[in-house]
Amino acid sequence: MRKTGELLAPFHSFAIEHAAVGIHAINNKGNTILYNKKMKQIEGLALEDIQDRSILELFNLNHEESTLLKVVQSGKKLLNIKQTYWNHDGIEITTVNDTYPVFENDKIIGAVEFARDVTALEKFMHQPFQQSGGPINFNVLIAASSAMKTVISTAKKAAKAKLPVLLIGETGTGKDLIAQSIHNASSPTNRFYYTLHCHNSDSLLIERLIEDLDDNESYTLFCDRIDLLAIPLQQKLLATLSKPVNGHRQFIASIGDDPVALIASGTLLKDLYYFFSSIAIRIPPLRERRSDIMPFISTYLVQRRERHNLELIELSPEVEKLFLDYEWPGNMRELELLLDEITSHAMEETSITYEMLPLHFRLKIDDSTDESMVAEDFIMQRDKALLPLDEYLLAAETYYLENAMKIHDGNVTKTAKALGMSRQNLQYRLRKIK
Repeated sequence: MRKTGELLAPFHSFAIEHAAVGIHAINNKGNTILYNKKMKQIEGLALEDIQDRSILELFNLNHEESTLLKVVQSGKKLLNIKQTYWNHDGIEITTVNDTYPVFENDKIIGAVEFARDVTALEKFMHQPFQQSGGPINFNVLIAASSAMKTVISTAKKAAKAKLPVLLIGETGTGKDLIAQSIHNASSPTNRFYYTLHCHNSDSLLIERLIEDLDDNESYTLFCDRIDLLAIPLQQKLLATLSKPVNGHRQFIASIGDDPVALIASGTLLKDLYYFFSSIAIRIPPLRERRSDIMPFISTYLVQRRERHNLELIELSPEVEKLFLDYEWPGNMRELELLLDEITSHAMEETSITYEMLPLHFRLKIDDSTDESMVAEDFIMQRDKALLPLDEYLLAAETYYLENAMKIHDGNVTKTAKALGMSRQNLQYRLRKIK
């Protein structure tokens, strides 16, 4: 005869998988042992991707920020805690968590967290200013290249026309900055500026949009990456934006790829594309407008000196050439994050030299260097300063996996077999190092 616990087990599994909140449990070493369907929707991961990884490796967190690790260390529950972090794809996530310790024989063996996704609610907010405190307008955008001058010229016309605008460009090209510049350049300027960060798994996103917008007010609504929405949500968004209202509205949307390709693949609703594309503006990637790189860096260093009293004023000739030759797959955002990382460690240096570049970036740009020379970076030597362990391990993993993929001509299945790991695990690691 089956015991009560055995009879209840299938019900427990069903309840966990169909719960309306995300459930994430770890052991006392920080490794995931339970990760339900809702949590997968929130964070975009699967259990097979994370079960052998510490949560510190999955997200940009430390021991002080992770509520799960706090509870494992303290043995005390934490209730109604809001947590904002970045997942492995660089997407910002905000949840409200209840986290409880799990004991066995009076010894803590792990923690379980119940997470309510409030990403869309947190993202959908009034955003009239940039972090530096001033309004974002066309005057603060870097446009040394003829391509960006054309983008800004067209965007200025869009601000006057106040027609729906579609911004097309890769991640990191500055679509959000163009959208805010259009808003601030319109005359008269709409009273409010909202950003709707489209989240593929959030079925309540459009309902929240309807609740939060006041149709009697004038506002600009920027729908960031509508191509990430599921098609049913795109249909809901289109129906919502098409309704007649009293106040004046300006609609701007962005997508990350060619609209024809997105429509053909079933990723973008054709009618939603037509709604926004009264004026379509393609923002070229940084590799197609390299003349914007040095003006952007010069402006960045001036602002950094003013805010943080640094001495940096230029790049060394070697680094300048490397920056101009690099492809910048993450575009302006990648360049800015790299400069943030470099300048955060600067002391009295006046020039950014090759030695100041993070190891992970040096490995990316050193394709032409002999592999045996690059490998020396992974050997600890007495005359070299030690890197932070996390940075060292990430750089080593990046170097090893990139070379393993080259050996097998980019075939994930063959590479995973050679490395003795699952295909899903390798895909997760490749996504993490991008």
